[in-house]
Amino acid sequence: MNPEPSSRAVELLDRVRAFIAAEITPVEERYHAEVSALRTGGGNPWEPLRLLDELRAKARAAGLWNLFLPAEHAGDYAERFGTSGGLGLTNVEYAPIAEETGRSELAPYVFNCNAPDTGNMEVLLRYGTAEQRERWLEPLLAGSIQSAFAMTEPGVASSDATNMAATAVNDGDDIVINGRKWWTTGIGHPRCEVLIFMGVSDPLAPRRSRHTMVLVPRNAPGVHVERLLPAMGRYDEPFGHGEVSFTDVRVPATNVLLGPGRAFEIAQGRLGPGRVHHCMRLIGLAEMALELACRRGSERTAFGKPLVELGGNKERIAKARIAIDTARLLVLNAAWKLDTVGPGGSLGEVSQIKAHVPGVVQEVVDFAMQIHGGGGLSDDFPLAGAWSLARQLRLADGPDEVHLGVISRLELAKYV
Repeated sequence: MNPEPSSRAVELLDRVRAFIAAEITPVEERYHAEVSALRTGGGNPWEPLRLLDELRAKARAAGLWNLFLPAEHAGDYAERFGTSGGLGLTNVEYAPIAEETGRSELAPYVFNCNAPDTGNMEVLLRYGTAEQRERWLEPLLAGSIQSAFAMTEPGVASSDATNMAATAVNDGDDIVINGRKWWTTGIGHPRCEVLIFMGVSDPLAPRRSRHTMVLVPRNAPGVHVERLLPAMGRYDEPFGHGEVSFTDVRVPATNVLLGPGRAFEIAQGRLGPGRVHHCMRLIGLAEMALELACRRGSERTAFGKPLVELGGNKERIAKARIAIDTARLLVLNAAWKLDTVGPGGSLGEVSQIKAHVPGVVQEVVDFAMQIHGGGGLSDDFPLAGAWSLARQLRLADGPDEVHLGVISRLELAKYV
């Protein structure tokens, strides 16, 4: 493994760090206060505040935009949509940038590098037709629209995607879509204009060739958001997770991605880089939590001593540092494998980080919450939200158990 970033990536990381410090961190608390006031005062917290739009305009003007664009696909898009990534970054180069943005709840969105949009844009980059790219990818890269990804279903055990009940059936020149999805992230955003929908298209085909991914306009007749779902009491405005019903939704067959029955192939290509992005942002979240814990533990006293001197807290700090650094190296290794051998050859490494990192981060944040006492449970600090996010990501993109199963299967295959 060679985790050494290029000089270009180092320079870009310095600029990202400086922008966050100068533009985002000073207003982040104010932003959350304004959203809270809207929520409790009868306003609309789902409408992005002017503050976010101003920050996004500044980031784009500074060339800190679409930094996730992969090296093999950036090309003309990098020039047209204002990223300093030049011809794009490798996963190893982007990893520390993702980590830095993970320290802030707003930064990924400000830089147009937030999930699920990045994953959906990569799908369009890798598998979209010229027509699909023009209609959906270009406005996503410009930041003028948002997107959602509709895969998980309430009526089946979605950890096994072959259980899927929703359908996407060919009918002449159209695809007819029926079913119900939930935890469709991004659907609450008022600028969400397109969903990537996965459904069964041929129930008699081999298990991993039965499903198709289709681009579905948010305003297509028959698409209805049944409810927005709180994740552990948090709605995550202005993005949100929704339960969405699809009733006889008709879209042109040209909206199919890659081809009928190829959804699993797309999912494999989409989720590898996306999981690296998630895990590196989580590393940044853990660094933020550990910093808060160290500052709080050094500044507050109880029973005549600083908190860090009590109850084995110094040892917990040391173990948190070891855990974070170990997790970072594991993610960089997965990023390097993705860069060198692609998604197919890095399945085990990507599953390792997805099974390991969210749990590590959850433990570090939990320790920081404990150091903060009652304040750690409140919204006066970002820790409760950080803990909730780490816990959610033990389920998103596949639960721990699925990834552990992949790892064990690959390991046992060496001896059979």
